[in-house]
Amino acid sequence: MLSELRAAAKVVGVKQSKKVIREGGAAAVFVAGDAEERVTRPILELCQELGVQVTEVPTMQELGRAAGIDVGAAVVVQVQDTVGNAN
Repeated sequence: MLSELRAAAKVVGVKQSKKVIREGGAAAVFVAGDAEERVTRPILELCQELGVQVTEVPTMQELGRAAGIDVGAAVVVQVQDTVGNAN
């Protein structure tokens, strides 16, 4: 699943991630195990409250690389494909 993250629609960062999770648009949530707890705790609590599964990635560097960015990332959310766009 992590290997598919680079090409997937995603948001990086806590603020954007919280919004997508709250709106029910998260297909998958990834949190770096070495990120500061004060940063990841709100995401983990929100996911637990809403029943969203979280995958822990060992390091911020690894998560950033998987997301296709040049820096580490504490949180990355893979966004659900939009369904039902019939014209």
